[in-house]
Amino acid sequence: MGLVCSTAQLACLCGSTACSFCCSQCPSCRNSTSTRIMYALLLLLGTIAACITLAPGLQNALKKVPFCANSSNYVPSEVTLDCQSAVGYLAVYRICFILALYFFLMSIIMIRVKSSRDPRAPIQNGFWAIKYLLIIGGIIGAFFIPERSFGSTWMYFGMLGGFLFIIIQLILIVDFAHSWADAWVGNYEETESKGWYAALLSATFFNYAVAVGAVTALFIYYTHADSCDENKFFISFNLILCVITSIISILPTVQEHQPRSGLLQSSVVTLYVVYLTWSGISNSPVRECNPGFIPGLSSHDVATQNRVAFDKESIIGLIIWFSCVLYSSLRTASKSSKITMSENVLVQDNGAVEGRNPDAESGNDAKVWDNEEEKVAYNWSFFHLMFALATLYVMMTLTNWYKPNSTLDTLNANNASMWVKIISSWMCLGLYVWSLLAPVIFPNRDFS
Repeated sequence: MGLVCSTAQLACLCGSTACSFCCSQCPSCRNSTSTRIMYALLLLLGTIAACITLAPGLQNALKKVPFCANSSNYVPSEVTLDCQSAVGYLAVYRICFILALYFFLMSIIMIRVKSSRDPRAPIQNGFWAIKYLLIIGGIIGAFFIPERSFGSTWMYFGMLGGFLFIIIQLILIVDFAHSWADAWVGNYEETESKGWYAALLSATFFNYAVAVGAVTALFIYYTHADSCDENKFFISFNLILCVITSIISILPTVQEHQPRSGLLQSSVVTLYVVYLTWSGISNSPVRECNPGFIPGLSSHDVATQNRVAFDKESIIGLIIWFSCVLYSSLRTASKSSKITMSENVLVQDNGAVEGRNPDAESGNDAKVWDNEEEKVAYNWSFFHLMFALATLYVMMTLTNWYKPNSTLDTLNANNASMWVKIISSWMCLGLYVWSLLAPVIFPNRDFS
């Protein structure tokens, strides 16, 4: 429903006639939901534009852009990298620079907004045509930024922002695992239907089966009997941690404080940790331990460069990224207080936030109504900060966490990326264990 309402809002960019027509075809929805989806759509369109710049067929055209036409060597070091090899990556940097800057500015502007009665509310919920024009104009202007040290400097901001978004992504995934289990266990307890019980068992078994199969594949393809000790450690250590975490989730003490805690949540977290482990070791710079190793920096083959940009790890990462962004945009209740000790990460679920449609009650046919007159449904400033970090994450994912002045001879392998992903897997398990133990450690706090 929110997506349909957001489509109507997007139609308003084309004028009042298109807006009125689309709104007439839409079901009613809350303004807070349609606004969040509009920003998610804005981020998705920016991501698509960044992906397009990596298309092999555009490399010759991109060589004519201002930042490329006036420079033939981007890297002020002993490594030579011509425009043909890096123009796609550096174009992604510029597009994401404008998107991230926009969301950062919106985050600052929306600090301490309490309700839609605030004068800044129209900036948040409207003026979509102006917003899109500003971003398009900013992206065009960014292509005039001289290269010099822009790419290498912005890369460090991307590294930090991408890592911070991974932390937020971990919270969202753990929240999703708890919400999924709560919903299905609740349905089973209410109906005592064997169908729900079978669904719980099937989903849990499927997740663990995929995780075990993936771990086996990692040992086969990313390790050797007499080498790759680092990869062996990462895979084995994370596997042991996942087993320990699964055991903790069914301990009697945990079950006493969280009756719906169980192996379904643990299986989701285990599956994601296995993905992070694969993502980490697939960025290993050791040739013999990385079957996906593709020489890139020393080669001027544009097709090779862009094939690296769209490898399997990047595609799966983008799918998970957009799922988390969409989940944060649609979510109407949060279990994240177990993790953050706060209700500010996702949208709160209470009467003031849910709101009502006064126009519908009076017989009018309003399609989108303001449900934040008394209290905002979500923290507007934090929402934009999260999207700014999401932009930096997608920038680093599309460029394989590529360091423009790296002395490595690959674009898809570097230690920084490997350790970011491995540390993230440990943090994911830590956050999940905390969500299990927090009610035990703080019995007087309400985590319901």
